[in-house]
Amino acid sequence: MENKGFFEKVYQITKQIPFGRVTSYGAIAKYLGTAKSARMVGWALNISSLDNSIPAHRVVNRKGILTGKHHFEGTNLMQQLLENEGIKVNNNQIENFDSLFWDPIIELGEQ
Repeated sequence: MENKGFFEKVYQITKQIPFGRVTSYGAIAKYLGTAKSARMVGWALNISSLDNSIPAHRVVNRKGILTGKHHFEGTNLMQQLLENEGIKVNNNQIENFDSLFWDPIIELGEQ
């Protein structure tokens, strides 16, 4: 992954988030060794809507809140995509966030 741009690295990690699991912008940034670039991870995912192979709906903020939902077409598309995977969302926040959280450092190992 060293030769790829930051956004491409974000996409590569996001594609590995399993169905029915979620992660955070910060967890991806930390995995990439740029812990303070969570916002940049968000920017990368905001423009990824053209590529349906990137499950950007599985990335939320550190509290499990759907902060990126306004970047999806339709009023509740992000929530609908998550619910289609069996993830319960209440008031724009994922229920049982801790048990559904996928940490790339644990799952993929440190880079």
